[in-house]
Amino acid sequence: MLIRIPAVLTKEELVQCRIAFAQSDWVDGKATAGVQSAEAKHNRQLAEGSPQSRQLGEVILKALGRNPLFNAAALPLRVFPPLFNRYDEGMRFDAHVDNAIRFVPGANVRVRTDISATLFISDSNDYDGGELVIEDTYGSQSVKLPAGDLVLYPATSLHRVTPVKRGARWASFFWVQSMVKDDGKRRELFELDRAIMEVRAALGDAHHAPIALTAVYHNLLRRWSET
Repeated sequence: MLIRIPAVLTKEELVQCRIAFAQSDWVDGKATAGVQSAEAKHNRQLAEGSPQSRQLGEVILKALGRNPLFNAAALPLRVFPPLFNRYDEGMRFDAHVDNAIRFVPGANVRVRTDISATLFISDSNDYDGGELVIEDTYGSQSVKLPAGDLVLYPATSLHRVTPVKRGARWASFFWVQSMVKDDGKRRELFELDRAIMEVRAALGDAHHAPIALTAVYHNLLRRWSET
């Protein structure tokens, strides 16, 4: 399931991110790549665990917590601390699949990467190229979103970032361990949730239909969740 979530960050939060980016030192992006992915990865990133990375990560985690669409789509159990990368002219990330398990630095915590996430910090007009290309069951999908928008997609997907031809592509990336690890079941719950919202808007909360559908939703979530 590939889902775009608009306006996750406010304009003020985007400005905060960009100021921190401009004042930060960047390291080789291979530092957080697996052995195979390191061969395909050609970008820069904020050092994992640096003060800037931790500060901006908190901004993003708070933004995710207040976003109902993210929580409905991802059903998050754990979110890996957000990382930050930049692709300058000529940089790219060739086709790869994300590691299945990520270890949170400094904590005895493992995160199963059910969902991959890219949050765009640069505006799409600030650079050419740099599209996130995701291969899924519906074919190849190219994603390049406005600043502050987020895309969620299955971490099992083969994906890549095309070479940047002009400017710089700034983004945050992270992974989500969902309460429902199966992507198909998660999609069904999300579609049911959206349908319930429409029925509530049309009939009101006192009507039997939204109450019955809500009961079905929670009983399915109870059956499928792993917490």
